[in-house]
Amino acid sequence: MTSLEAVCSSLASIAPLRLAEDWDNVGLLVGDRRSQIEKVMTCLTVTPGVVAEALQHEVGLIVTHHPLPFKALKRITSDSVAGDMLLQLIGGGVAIYSAHTAFDSAADGINEKWAEQLELQSVETLIPVVDPGSAGSAGNATEPVREGTGRVGRLAEAESLHALGVRAARLVGATSPRYVGDPERSVGKIGLACGSGGSFLSAARRRGCDVLITGEATFHACLEAEAYDIGLVLLGHYWSERFAMEHLATLLEATHPELSVWPSGQECDPLSALSLEDRIGD
Repeated sequence: MTSLEAVCSSLASIAPLRLAEDWDNVGLLVGDRRSQIEKVMTCLTVTPGVVAEALQHEVGLIVTHHPLPFKALKRITSDSVAGDMLLQLIGGGVAIYSAHTAFDSAADGINEKWAEQLELQSVETLIPVVDPGSAGSAGNATEPVREGTGRVGRLAEAESLHALGVRAARLVGATSPRYVGDPERSVGKIGLACGSGGSFLSAARRRGCDVLITGEATFHACLEAEAYDIGLVLLGHYWSERFAMEHLATLLEATHPELSVWPSGQECDPLSALSLEDRIGD
């Protein structure tokens, strides 16, 4: 066992909360810092299935990427899905922690892991942190810690937009990837923004990216990419981030070997692709 406070400190070290967006809700969201825990489960989103799994295995802490609650609640009752889940978790003594956009932007966070998986070179943040002192100390001759929104880097050898999209999808098991642009177009400079990253298209354009890889984007962002002649690879929100929660479980277990840590086994992408061969009534 170890204290919940100690695990929260480790999580804040992995994903410094100062990196979170102003609109986000991060850190310890439910729980008593003084409590002792021995089981931790990571997930992308707290769902009824995740709640049932946590209660069944007597988990002391859920580390979720997407916050619960995300917005302020005027009441916590079983009349809403969020309220019902919170009541169950609080009743079962399960704490909730979320790093969300802080983990997106961390030096060992989601976008950095994407850059590593795609074996990008000359990697930089797409949008650096505002505070220049937060990424490294003055006078330090070593390369500063890479923190900030998204990533941008270059492939060792250019490949087609189609080949890049297929490779990215296979890395995380994405089942229904989509793209915008000429599939045979050669791409070399890659922008990365996990989750719903269509809003970073302009930043990718300013950085001279040939393509932006993200989870999802609005229809109008897709039209914007087409107009800017920038490729867009959409892996699905779930697939662009879930793999990193498995990585986070590994990091936590290495930091706290006294704990049992695992990624949720119940969580899955809520979206499924329809087969065009399916017919209603069959």
